Amino acid sequence: MGQGLWRIARNQQLQQQGYSGPGYLSREPGRRIPANNNVSNTSHRKQAQGGIDIYHLLKTRKSKEQEGFINLEMLPPELSFTILSYLNATDLCLASCVWQDLANDELLWQGLCKSTWGHCSIYNKNPPLGFSFRKLYMQLDEGSLTFNANPDEGVNYFMSKGILDDSPKEIAKFIFCTRTLNWKKLRIYLDERRDVLDDLVTLHNFRNQFLPNALREFFRHIHAPEERGEYLETLITKFSHRFCACNPDLMRELGLSPDAVYVLCYSLILLSIDLTSPHVKNKMSKREFIRNTRRAAQNISEDFVGHLYDNIYLIGHVAA
Repeated sequence: MGQGLWRIARNQQLQQQGYSGPGYLSREPGRRIPANNNVSNTSHRKQAQGGIDIYHLLKTRKSKEQEGFINLEMLPPELSFTILSYLNATDLCLASCVWQDLANDELLWQGLCKSTWGHCSIYNKNPPLGFSFRKLYMQLDEGSLTFNANPDEGVNYFMSKGILDDSPKEIAKFIFCTRTLNWKKLRIYLDERRDVLDDLVTLHNFRNQFLPNALREFFRHIHAPEERGEYLETLITKFSHRFCACNPDLMRELGLSPDAVYVLCYSLILLSIDLTSPHVKNKMSKREFIRNTRRAAQNISEDFVGHLYDNIYLIGHVAA
């Protein structure tokens, strides 16, 4: 129905302009006479003033089909590199089959390496003989896949290739700046390597952050275990001390200690579960949360605890 009305309206518009249908001119109602072949393309365009210049579009499309793809080698190098910088590694390898010199440029592969693996020890060293960032990308990708299968073997692979130094701080920086590592395998690795975990915690800067937001950022890098246990307590303890170290003025103003922050973190996790779990029918109210939290930490103001509840209620789980 809608398409039929559109066609009627469009035909009326074309009839007013002296044009009706492809290759026909409207002379009498209900009768079509073939158009004169001598009518120029210019007159057709004039008859369709205010509409789409179909002749121009077809001509442009035909010329583009004849030209084919744009040859990047004919463009300025800066523009060619900008276009290729939007490609991922797979597409860049395919592009090198056509534009080998451009797609194999070291700056392009260096950008891919550093955008995926933000920190590697080899970035700060003099490159060895025969070094290339394209080869480094392949090694980093291989090492990440190995880590996601077996974390210890993955770290050993990075060290054997000279990509990472055998240092807890360097490993922690690599983990902090990389998003391709499987979080379940990473959690197992950090539970076994507490020295790396310590350095990883110190890389976080929680200055001037609201406590629930800082806790979300922390668990975004160091995923919380699915069950309560010694590892979760260790994570919350380390976070509490780091949060206090980053906000000494706020701690003095609110009268909070690392132990009080520890209690608040546990309260926020329990509140998150209570408000987001579909299995909990009777949700905890704001008044109940304030009362329960102030029993465990009496020095905390009621307004501050109320703001904590509002944050979880509006934004969601702190360890999702």
